[in-house]
Order: sequence, then C-alpha cells, then structure tokens
Amino acid sequence: MKAMRVHAWREPPRLDELPDPRARPGHTLVRMQAATVGHIDRTVWSGAFLRHPPLPYVPGVEAAGVVVASERFAVGQRVWLRGAGLGIARDGTWCELIDAPADAIGALPDAVPAALGSAFFSPCTSAWVALHDVAQLRAGESVIVSGATGAVGSIAVQLARELGARVAALVVDPDQAARLPDGVPALSTESLTPQADVLIDTVGGATLAAALRGVAPGGRAVLVGYTGGTSVEIDLPQLLQRDVALLPLNMLRREAAGRAAAPELLERLASGRLTLPVREFALHEAAQALAWIATRGHHGRAVLAA
Repeated sequence: MKAMRVHAWREPPRLDELPDPRARPGHTLVRMQAATVGHIDRTVWSGAFLRHPPLPYVPGVEAAGVVVASERFAVGQRVWLRGAGLGIARDGTWCELIDAPADAIGALPDAVPAALGSAFFSPCTSAWVALHDVAQLRAGESVIVSGATGAVGSIAVQLARELGARVAALVVDPDQAARLPDGVPALSTESLTPQADVLIDTVGGATLAAALRGVAPGGRAVLVGYTGGTSVEIDLPQLLQRDVALLPLNMLRREAAGRAAAPELLERLASGRLTLPVREFALHEAAQALAWIATRGHHGRAVLAA
C-alpha cells in the first residue's frame, strides 16, 4: 500500500510503499477514502507534541473509509476513525489501508460524504464539549467566539445559536467579518466591553488576552486552541477582580464526551443543520496541506482524498 511517512521532524512527508497490514484480533482494517490534516498532526510532525510514534511514522489522527476486515464491523460498512493513539502513539491514517483498534471507529451515515466524515470529529466535538461540558452554556446567555470563521469557531457559533445564546464574533479584519453567518455581529478588540457571559477562544496568544476584556464579571472563558500563539500575558488583577473563570479544553481527557456526542453531530451534518467546509488534497500533497492549515485566514479543514 501507499502511505505518507515522516522520516525526520519538520521534514516534508514522503510517499512510501509499505506492506499491507494483516487482520488481527481487536483491530479493524479500513480502506481509507479521506484522511484529515489537522493542527494536532502538524504539532506531532514538528516533534513538539508530548507523545509521538517512533520515526519513521505515518501521521493522521482522523479519517473515513470502508471496512475491509473486522471482528466488530461488517465488511463494506462506512466508518470514521479517531483516537486510540492513531497518529500519536502508533501509525495513523495517511495511508491507503488503515490498521486501527476497533475502539477508534464509529459508524458513518450514508448521507455524510467521506471527506466530511473524516473532518468532523475534532472541530465538532471540541465545540460541543466546550459549550456544553466546560462552559455549561445556557439559553439566553451571551457568547463571544474568537476565530469564528475557523473550523472549531464556526461550529461553536452554530451550536451556540442552536442553544438559544446571543452570539458575537471577535474578528481581526473585514474579510473575517464578511464570512460570518447572518445575524452574528463582528467585534474588534477595541470595541470590547465586559458584557459576555462566555468566551470561546480558539486562537490563544495575544487574542486571548484581548478577548478576556469582553467577559462580564463572573463569566467563563474557555481556551480551545492556540493557533495565534502558545504564550500569553494576562492582567491577573483584572481577571481576579472580575472573577472570570479561565477554563482549558483538553479533548484527550474528554474524548469520551466527544464520542458520545458524535452520532448527534453527524445527524446534524447530514441534515445540513451544521456545516463545515472542507478542502481536499491528494494523498501525495500532504506537505501542501500541512502548509495550508498554517496559513492565516485559511477556511475549512484539509483532507487527503484517496
């Protein structure tokens, strides 16, 4: 089979020819139709992640495809894959034939295309858990979302509106404002006043420090990502005086909650109640996909198509 492998940290992945994996107890073989290229893949590829497989390794923590051999799933069943160490502790999904622990696999509805089935888990479950479990958002509350035109941020906006919250987006330029859904006002850092009950920050860095000014006393701020920077300087007296709770989202610890929400999220994607843009690359274009997701202003998720 063909597989993209990383032979040295931060070097472009290479297309290698590898032996086909064999069926074994507790594992499922899946013919890959789409494999996501996400920020966690980029972090592992950089060598900076806390855990990583030994070099050379096949990246990819998410995918969708068709079952080839399994003790648990029917041959030919459409499935999505995520978790159980794929692309982190073991070879991942950027290959034609994926050898995955059965616990990493879920059923993919026929109405959800493979590219979307590959890309949905990380942004959709992160947004769901951030809103429901961490922020415990209630109908009628107000929410500010930073990075609202990105994958996680755009899903957070849609889910928060479905919950009955009043949603605004923190933007940095007119292009971002133009991509917001109708009825979602655009805010600048200069216009922020402490009035939101909840902040969902998907950017981190200096954006988090600025966005905290928009949280009302007693409010909650959920840190989801750090694409805008891995360090931040926070005015601690202001944070303490306004009694704002700064809450991190760790989806590795909360993966069970994400998996429990996956069927409902897939149903919403199938019906069109939720939308998530996807850009497809060929398998051998993994390096281009890694570069694209690091480009400021990119829109949607990157997926390698078989």
